[in-house]
Amino acid sequence: MGNSLSKKPLLGTNDINQIAFVFKDIEKASVSFAKLLGSSVPQYFTAAPQEFSQVTYYGEPTPARNKLAFFETPGVQVELIEPDSVPNLMRECLDKGEGFNHIAFDVDKISTMLETMEEKYPVAQTGEFYPDKGRYAFLDTCEKYKTYIELLEHEGPKPNGPLSPLTGDNQYEGKPLLGTNQIAQIAFVVRDVKEAQKAWCKMLGVEPSTIFHSGFEGANKVSTYNGRPSEGRSHFTFIQTPRIQVELVQPDSDSPSTWLEHLEKHGEGLHHIAFFVDSIDEKRDLLNELGFPTIQEGLFYDGSGKYAYMDTTSEFSVIIELLEMFN
Repeated sequence: MGNSLSKKPLLGTNDINQIAFVFKDIEKASVSFAKLLGSSVPQYFTAAPQEFSQVTYYGEPTPARNKLAFFETPGVQVELIEPDSVPNLMRECLDKGEGFNHIAFDVDKISTMLETMEEKYPVAQTGEFYPDKGRYAFLDTCEKYKTYIELLEHEGPKPNGPLSPLTGDNQYEGKPLLGTNQIAQIAFVVRDVKEAQKAWCKMLGVEPSTIFHSGFEGANKVSTYNGRPSEGRSHFTFIQTPRIQVELVQPDSDSPSTWLEHLEKHGEGLHHIAFFVDSIDEKRDLLNELGFPTIQEGLFYDGSGKYAYMDTTSEFSVIIELLEMFN
């Protein structure tokens, strides 16, 4: 489901090029994501000292030197972060729990963007790339978009090739766990899908997306939630960006579902990442055998395919959704 540009995006682009997660143990997380994505295991590296990185946290200099590792996929780049113990945004986030942290966009010039943006947000953290030339800024946009947004500025051409050297452990290379390494979708649970849709479409500069309603009739009833029949009523919309689809889901408060459970336990925010697979039954059974239970499964709202949410949080700190289209 595409969305055409209707006006200039607030950030000058609607191309989400990175999603990022924070973990307590980046080496362990790197092995897990290498297995998931069918990649060689990347070697993490530590950010440069303050004299080069010039990190500020809500305007105050901090000596934070986070550990970083990157995965290149056919769509978005995946960044893993193990925060330093000194004050910085990633440490603040990790103290609330491992998992998803932010989305990122490349922009021409951060300083100009911050001055001319129609909407103003607190700048949570800034810093310089080293030894590459460039800089970054994290905007505290969580209240409106349910995620931090990172702006990335490169001086000259963006570096080609992987940012992380490889460890030499290539046992998962070319063998993605789900048969694909392309993350098709990121999805957020929200309390008001109309307001969230309005905000995201304006931010990305796209035409308003259609809001669908699931679990109310016919084909779009949920088959099971935690092993029990449930309608799983919800209101949701899809927004297509160049590399990844964004889904926004508002669950009904009187209809049990994984979305409602997430909203009640964790509040608004990222619920899952999704992959299209050839056979949900095969991949669901594989994940079950690996110790990842099925949370919820059912048909698409229009009956054109099916989905299954897998409780993969024990290893990846995020729910994985399997998607299969019917031919």
